Amino acid sequence: MLPHLAIHDLVLGSASPRRKALLKEAGFEFDTITADIEEHFSEDLIAQEIPLFLSKLKADHLIKRLGVNQILITADTIVWLNNKALNKPNDFVDACRMLNELSGKQHEVFTGVSITSHKKQVSFFVRTAVYFKTLTQEEIEFYVTNYKPYDKAGAYGAQDWIGLIAVEKLEGSYFNVMGLPVKELYEHLKDF
Repeated sequence: MLPHLAIHDLVLGSASPRRKALLKEAGFEFDTITADIEEHFSEDLIAQEIPLFLSKLKADHLIKRLGVNQILITADTIVWLNNKALNKPNDFVDACRMLNELSGKQHEVFTGVSITSHKKQVSFFVRTAVYFKTLTQEEIEFYVTNYKPYDKAGAYGAQDWIGLIAVEKLEGSYFNVMGLPVKELYEHLKDF
């Protein structure tokens, strides 16, 4: 698919089943490793700066496990609402709180991606605007109880039930909202 990458092995630095599935569906063969690190960031960072910082942090942590001919892909996704990041919820109450905040509003999803080898690193971000309908408390609790979105930024997955019934409109990449902007990743890999 990308002949200039034939001598390299791709490595996805992520435990996310959605990122694995998207990369596989795009036709890439890759290995997977995970970064067991605390994803802390400075409160001075805003919007796209947060997932860019975290994707680089993951890459910096994993680079020592890369072989000479390997290329690492790391990513991080946040939901941005009212000038603050909604990360992964801590529990049922936190997930419901986040969905109540998102209900009836437009928010932004930012994914930062880093492509890293021992020779260089390229990082980029993608932004998608997401418009939610007004949700009932019953819908929110049904979703959190049945789908347990504790591994998802903003406590929701666009590909889940909540995405089917709540997302009125998207401006930008749908796959970005799922956690990996595949088209943009492909374009950057072409030039890597």
